[in-house]
Amino acid sequence: MDLVICTGGSADVWKENVIEESESGEIKYETAEEFLMSLKKEFGGGGDELVKAAELRKLEQGGRMMEEFVQEFKRVARGSGYEGRPLVKEFKREINGGIRRKLIEVENLPASIE
Repeated sequence: MDLVICTGGSADVWKENVIEESESGEIKYETAEEFLMSLKKEFGGGGDELVKAAELRKLEQGGRMMEEFVQEFKRVARGSGYEGRPLVKEFKREINGGIRRKLIEVENLPASIE
């Protein structure tokens, strides 16, 4: 089972509720698997998209050629929920600094990663 770290909003409320219910003895998880199933039940449905988005945010071009990086970026971006300007912003954040500076200097900012 994949575990996705959730924070903010409903995740924080859920965490506080689970802590309170655990401490009061209202609920008990016999195993970590049981806890994870509860977590997945509460926040499931978008799991694959969340995992892809997290994977996308961790990408970096590093020493790779741009073509190689673009192919990996496109693969990971599929199903991440990113598109349009947010996808371009993420792409620019992950490429090497010198290339990023050149893109920023362009008069017409690209609207897609193409």
